[in-house]
Amino acid sequence: MTAAAAGSRTRSERTADSRLLILDAAVGCLVDDGYAGASTLAVQARAGVSRGRLLHHFPSRAELLVAAAGHLSTTLLAEVQARAAAVMADQPAGRERVDRAIELMWATFQEPPFWAAMELWTAARTDPELRAALRSEERRLRTAIRGVADEIWGPEVAAAPLYAELCELLFTSMRGVAIVYAFEDRPAATDPHVALWKRLASRMLALDGQG
Repeated sequence: MTAAAAGSRTRSERTADSRLLILDAAVGCLVDDGYAGASTLAVQARAGVSRGRLLHHFPSRAELLVAAAGHLSTTLLAEVQARAAAVMADQPAGRERVDRAIELMWATFQEPPFWAAMELWTAARTDPELRAALRSEERRLRTAIRGVADEIWGPEVAAAPLYAELCELLFTSMRGVAIVYAFEDRPAATDPHVALWKRLASRMLALDGQG
């Protein structure tokens, strides 16, 4: 390898490292301080980078925060995949597997990515630039989430006629219920909706009577 090639690789690595540093800082600001507290100056200070470096990667605040939310969600999806693989490995298709899948799905709505997304969705209502940036990222994430969900449920369940409708109902219902936990101080795992979602899934997937 030539010295020029080695130098070029080093610059590329430094660029990637600084981008990741900025994204991690933006995630921290968004989760800890909300949208209002996640200013570019706050992110810059938390990341310890220059103003020019931050603007080089993210010319606007909207692009920065949407990228940060996407970065956080992508990281969580990878963790969920690993967690699901461990939890579901010995679960055969049937009622018990569906119950475990619902518990895993619900747990993701208590994670930082959900609250970061809530901050952005709320702000997007009155911020056209943020709304435009968020719209395309949301489409990408929904596709990724669907792929992870298919792995969690397993091929036999995913092939059920009403599986797609069930996933959509669960996703929207869980998102709505999770908002309550912004001000409720109680265990999410014991939320009464969990049992309701399990019964709904069992009926839609025709699993009543199975173990």
